[in-house]
Amino acid sequence: MSVTCPDAIVLCGPPAAGKDTVTSALTAVDDRYVHFDRLKAGSGKSVGYRRTSAGDLAQLHDRHLIVYANERYGNIYAIDSPRLDEIIIAGRVPVVHLGQVAGITALRTGYPARWLTILLWCPRDITRARLHERGSSDLEERLRVWDETQADLAAAEPGTFTMVLRTDQRTPTATAHLIHHALTGDPGNIPPLREPLA
Repeated sequence: MSVTCPDAIVLCGPPAAGKDTVTSALTAVDDRYVHFDRLKAGSGKSVGYRRTSAGDLAQLHDRHLIVYANERYGNIYAIDSPRLDEIIIAGRVPVVHLGQVAGITALRTGYPARWLTILLWCPRDITRARLHERGSSDLEERLRVWDETQADLAAAEPGTFTMVLRTDQRTPTATAHLIHHALTGDPGNIPPLREPLA
């Protein structure tokens, strides 16, 4: 008897590419979608995260409950299997935000799910404008992360992403509908979207 893997989504992209906005649009399309609130050890904003300590993360890692962790902006961010389990057991679809290709590899190899991997992209000048509009105090650091993300993507293996979507070229709602259709529609009838990065 075959076992069907649960559905899960990765939204990957540089700062201000629209991961939060597209996730909100996805939840409006279908309330099964739920933002995966990563664990965060450090300072800064707490909205959208579950606060923890470096010591607690180390304990989870020792128990093999951390699927992927990374350091950025002086903080540690982690994706844990118990929270993924909780969302999936509730019959919902986790939407995980990432900025690194290594995280996609870790999820695909470390957690059994049918991972739909979406790269959300916008040019550097759009990122700068969006960061300025939302009053980011660390604009230059986030632009440096944009550069790092671009370099990371250049080294990514072919087939890393199911779709590449430019968020400066369509609305969040239109983007969400494309992702929803890719997850729920007939895969044979969905043309792979590979919009050029610029």
